[in-house]
Amino acid sequence: MRRHALTLALLLLASPLAFAAGTPTAFDPADLATAAELRDKALKDDAAWDFTEGLTTEIGPRLAASDEDLKAREWVIAKFKALGFDKVWTEPVTYPKWVRRSESGAIVAPFPQPLALTALGGSPDTPAGGLSAEVVGFPTLDALKAADPATLAGKIAYVGPRMQATQAGRGYGVVSAVRTRGPSIASGKGAVGFLLRSAGTGDARLPHTGMTRFEEGVAPIPAAALSGPDADQVERILAMGKPLTVKLALDCGIEGEYTGANVIGELRGSTRPDEYFIMGGHLDSWDLGTGAIDDASGIGIAVGAARLIAALPERPARSIRVIAFANEESGLYGGKAYAEAHREDIGKAILGAESDLGADRIYRMTATVKPEARDALAQIAEVLKPLDVEYDPSAPGSGGSDLSAVHAVGMAGLSLHQDATRYFDWHHTANDTLDKIDPEQLRQNVAVYVVAAYLAAQAKGDFGSAPGAFARKD
Repeated sequence: MRRHALTLALLLLASPLAFAAGTPTAFDPADLATAAELRDKALKDDAAWDFTEGLTTEIGPRLAASDEDLKAREWVIAKFKALGFDKVWTEPVTYPKWVRRSESGAIVAPFPQPLALTALGGSPDTPAGGLSAEVVGFPTLDALKAADPATLAGKIAYVGPRMQATQAGRGYGVVSAVRTRGPSIASGKGAVGFLLRSAGTGDARLPHTGMTRFEEGVAPIPAAALSGPDADQVERILAMGKPLTVKLALDCGIEGEYTGANVIGELRGSTRPDEYFIMGGHLDSWDLGTGAIDDASGIGIAVGAARLIAALPERPARSIRVIAFANEESGLYGGKAYAEAHREDIGKAILGAESDLGADRIYRMTATVKPEARDALAQIAEVLKPLDVEYDPSAPGSGGSDLSAVHAVGMAGLSLHQDATRYFDWHHTANDTLDKIDPEQLRQNVAVYVVAAYLAAQAKGDFGSAPGAFARKD
């Protein structure tokens, strides 16, 4: 009974009229009904799980520029072909090659003991024999910025803001800024090393890695993240007022450049094949875990949705592209390369959504589109209501991590927000493994993506994508 009521509501919302360019975007009633059927099928389909299980089991960790990165790329190419994409190809992505060989750390004084830590991506190695220096602590990045350089010369800087778990992942921007910017700031003030409390919410004695960067002209210094319990230990000793000396031994660093690739699988549209909807995730992962939630599941979700659309008796009007982006972790290299390569014809990318916040249920939808497409998004939201997805028309959407770069050159962005309450417990740690994925919640993700992908590909009208369409005015 509920399903019949939903179908009636959709019929009332939809207009049967065709819309010319420049008029409101909408959907035929039959397309809304097909989207609802796809949604229901997705809730019983395990293609996303099968893909994620295969990638994380047969390949495992996929550090960008590693041998496993290449194996993963070849695995996805073969998988896309086997799954029946009409066209599969790669586009080159070049970036610095960072390697991790070994890492360790310890408190030398006043209370000698080992530390659980991990080097940050982009960190150089320590001198032969390691680096020992006194630690100077700061509660926030702003406190580090305000520090007198004289207090940091020859020292190791430690910065320790805490992140609390929330559904939206609020607070990650603050703690990740410590990781990405802190080492460069500390080096500029004369520090010889950098430590931070891991950018995450877990209480396990597992450090969270992630990338850092050094400003031009700033000498790179060894940089590492402490697990939460080890950060607590460091802070307790600093609070005693006793000089704290730490030894770091990091064998890692940048070894030239590497050229990888974005892997693209496309289902060709029936009447407007040169236009397309983009979805996907990033293929690389950090090397500590197996990259299940970050981000094998993101590609798996897109694959699951595309597979259901491919099985329809008739393809949607536009094409659907699934992209496994290269090296997101060290700076959105895959997304930036795609944006640059397709900058002039970005108007063909009608809309895009990328999954890169784990695999727990999607609870919210936001978007940045032309005003005339807002009613169409409300229609998509109606189809998603049985999945408990809330549509917030007042909030923007960039499309996701790599697609934020594509959005910046003019692609309309659809953000499908996953519940991040658990995500940052495992993010960038050795605990990013397949067992953290709930198959039922994964299927809900596929159901959301298949509705969005199918309806965007079938829309009468567009969502406003054009070169420079959504450029920031500030």
